[in-house]
Amino acid sequence: MRTGRAIWVPVAPKAPRPVSGVAPAPRAAAETPEMMRIFRHHEALPDPVRGSVVAVGNFDGLHRGHCAVIAEAGSRAARIGAPFAVLSFEPHPRRFFQPDAPPFRLTPFRVKARLLEAMGVDVLFALHFDRRMVAISPDDFIARVLVGGLGAREIVVGYDFVFGRARAGTVATLEQRRGALGYGLTAVAPVSADSGEVFSSTRVREYLRIGDVDRATLILGRFWEMEGRVETGDRIGRTIGFPTANLGLDPELVRPAYGVYAVRAGIDRGTETAWIDGIANFGRRPTVGGTEERFEVHLFNTDQDLYGAHMRVGIVGFLRGEMRFDGLDALKAQIAKDCARARRMLARRATPDDLSGLDEGDIVL
Repeated sequence: MRTGRAIWVPVAPKAPRPVSGVAPAPRAAAETPEMMRIFRHHEALPDPVRGSVVAVGNFDGLHRGHCAVIAEAGSRAARIGAPFAVLSFEPHPRRFFQPDAPPFRLTPFRVKARLLEAMGVDVLFALHFDRRMVAISPDDFIARVLVGGLGAREIVVGYDFVFGRARAGTVATLEQRRGALGYGLTAVAPVSADSGEVFSSTRVREYLRIGDVDRATLILGRFWEMEGRVETGDRIGRTIGFPTANLGLDPELVRPAYGVYAVRAGIDRGTETAWIDGIANFGRRPTVGGTEERFEVHLFNTDQDLYGAHMRVGIVGFLRGEMRFDGLDALKAQIAKDCARARRMLARRATPDDLSGLDEGDIVL
């Protein structure tokens, strides 16, 4: 993997604009980490969260390119003893401009917040993306939101970041204004695979929609997850020896290719998540006359009552496309084969948060 190179634009020679008095001291290594704070606004913020080093972007998917931007912000925040912040937008701007577009989100807000907190982010500014935000000029976004609202000491963005009315603001715009407003600026270069493919959310969506889980995983740096609450299904799986948990999905979540997947399911157990191997089917279930999309998960070696539980499902590998069988006996025989293949795949793959067992040499085309 080719890592992104940070292009640092130093703070202007003039003294930085004071924002909230003395900057917070760096967090001691032995200190218990605090929970990430989330703000839905940029005005009248409490002093402890102002003066941050802030990574700005939509960050849908939080792939390796996004993580390079956010990690750069974290490194700089630690260096100067400032809050480590991320600014993003909700709903995703594409939903505002294309309200009738098919589901496309890779990381709904709950998932994004969890991942950012795991990265050590202190503050998440999730600003409402509405007509008012659409109308703001690039200059006003910098002056009123980033500097006036957040009191940002340093701003970190990706190389292709655009913002403001008509997407007219760019990295060059931020560079032009930094001298007058006194903030530091870092633009992080693209991160790419050894093949030269630049990591992007668009590519992840494309790969998931065609069932290329391996390449999506490579870009993300982790197994992509679908999650939701376990709902009551029609219990057909139980009658053939393969009980399933029917997961209610976020309507905004991108839909992967119809078919069968090797998965690791995470079940909330208070503050812990218990991970269990299994297989999942996403599709319309043509063998039983299904018409609606369903995401059903069969867990290995467990018969827990999961109704009402919140479940995360890491998509580890694509086994086959959705098929119509002559009857339940044929379906049962195929599911047994799917389970055997999934077990072999899962035995050599890492956990959803660790890709140590997967690299470009493992890609199945």
